[in-house]
Amino acid sequence: MQLFLLAVFGIYGAVHVYAFLRARAAFPCSTGCSILLGLLLAAMTLAPILVRVLERHGLDGAARSMSWIGYTWMGVIFLFFSLSVLTDAYRLLVHGASLFLPGNTHAFLPSPRQTFLIPLVLALAVSVLAYHEALKIRIETLTIRSPRVPADVGRLRITQISDVHLGLIVREGRLRRMLEIVRSTDPDILVSTGDLVDGQIDSISGLAKILGELRPRHGKYAVTGNHEFYAGLDHALEVTRAAGFTMLRNQAVQAAGFITIAGADDPTGIRFGSAPSRTEQAMLSGLHGGTFTVLLKHMPMVRQDSAGRFDLQLSGHTHRGQIFPFVFAVRLFFDHIAGNYDLPGGAILHVSRGTGTWGPPMRFLAPPEITVIDLVHDPGQ
Repeated sequence: MQLFLLAVFGIYGAVHVYAFLRARAAFPCSTGCSILLGLLLAAMTLAPILVRVLERHGLDGAARSMSWIGYTWMGVIFLFFSLSVLTDAYRLLVHGASLFLPGNTHAFLPSPRQTFLIPLVLALAVSVLAYHEALKIRIETLTIRSPRVPADVGRLRITQISDVHLGLIVREGRLRRMLEIVRSTDPDILVSTGDLVDGQIDSISGLAKILGELRPRHGKYAVTGNHEFYAGLDHALEVTRAAGFTMLRNQAVQAAGFITIAGADDPTGIRFGSAPSRTEQAMLSGLHGGTFTVLLKHMPMVRQDSAGRFDLQLSGHTHRGQIFPFVFAVRLFFDHIAGNYDLPGGAILHVSRGTGTWGPPMRFLAPPEITVIDLVHDPGQ
């Protein structure tokens, strides 16, 4: 875990060094000015750590303010870096063309000030759009017809939330908007596929109470995500259960009289020494056949030895990159990014883009979602 954090902050720090050099090239200034700029960028690099320190000392107001500043900046500088890389590619293209084309191609090169200001202005503009996109939750629908749904039931509705990230940024206002949409779907069952809480959860008991107001007819079920372990598993489980969810840690339960809901624990628990007593394979192999089985699993990974043991897997985690073009980095680690995928044995995997946000309160080309899955009786299959 420490090596992972060092790598993350190393990369994040390198992005800030890049931004520092771009700013210096665009606006040369004195040594004192450069030092102040360097200190400011260093503070922004370390802002996520400062947020956690403030919260641990009970300074919730300061922690929230710093989280909004630090994480909003994280989104802006990521967009600035992505756009700046494009300008670098353009400059390389012009330099390469000058080797083969007659004339003065350098006239097509933007100045250092332009190569700094254009990405910066665009990054700020996209950040405003991305902030508003993060608030516009879409309802995604999936209908599955199966003879395992009894004829007298007709239809059973499962509503999925994922990656809500309750914490310093996703607070009461955003949570209530999410729950209004959930209520509008009239779910029979509500499931949370991990990361219900974020890494900072010392003061969210009131949010759990708000979640607890929602009581679907056939219950609420949840599994761990990686952030439940980052936040502190015992506290995360306490909050989730206080919100009315039944936690499934490589466990399965019967719901609505005909459906099996199985929950796989997030593998992050192994690194924290908190793995369940049995594996996902053991859990699924112990299920009785004949019932429609839904597997809740935070990360959208499908084990070969689990194939054919469930009908529907609901996952999240990827956020579909949350802020484009980060989706390309996500694709390096996951084959299933967002949407519906057919699996061997006739099963379906649905990967949610997530309902909340992690880090920057922004989404760009990856709108948040609440997913509605209708299980419908079909005697013809």
